[in-house]
Amino acid sequence: MYFPDVPDSKTFDVTLMTLLLRNLTPMTPPLCGFDRLPSAMETTSAADLARIKHYRNYLAHLDDGKLDTGFFNTAWNDITCAVDRLGGQQMKQECDHLKTKPLDQTNQEIMKDIKRSNDEIKGLQISLRNLKRSHIDMRKSHKILQENHNKVKKSHKMLQEDHAHMTKEMEKLKTSQQDTVPWNILR
Repeated sequence: MYFPDVPDSKTFDVTLMTLLLRNLTPMTPPLCGFDRLPSAMETTSAADLARIKHYRNYLAHLDDGKLDTGFFNTAWNDITCAVDRLGGQQMKQECDHLKTKPLDQTNQEIMKDIKRSNDEIKGLQISLRNLKRSHIDMRKSHKILQENHNKVKKSHKMLQEDHAHMTKEMEKLKTSQQDTVPWNILR
């Protein structure tokens, strides 16, 4: 049995790092909390963490993976300023470099994988909706079948009772129709 690797913050995602920082360091939450985008005027470390988390969640939940240029620039500037305040000038320069860095083959493959994954997620969402509809239809059909089954059982019981009653009546009729004089006695 092997021990797990020593955790490396380079492999942590933004949500985990935000959670660790806000719970392991003393900080006052932003005015709107950690789950909403703080105002541009609020520039505390907590607000910057909430800002980065907000944009990460927004991007992670995009349906088609597309952003308009205006939103991209606003988000990029907000995130870059937050990174500058949290990590200093060197981190800001890294952000500036990344904004104009051309996508290499690896990044292009990652983007294609993300697109394929998003398409697959959309397909799964459609399948799930269809399955839910089918499930609802099946439940309705099952209910109707149960109701019909109960009606058939009731009809069957009534037919059995009628049959038993008619059998008794036939026996009575046979008995009443029988000759009371034995056949071997002449008349």
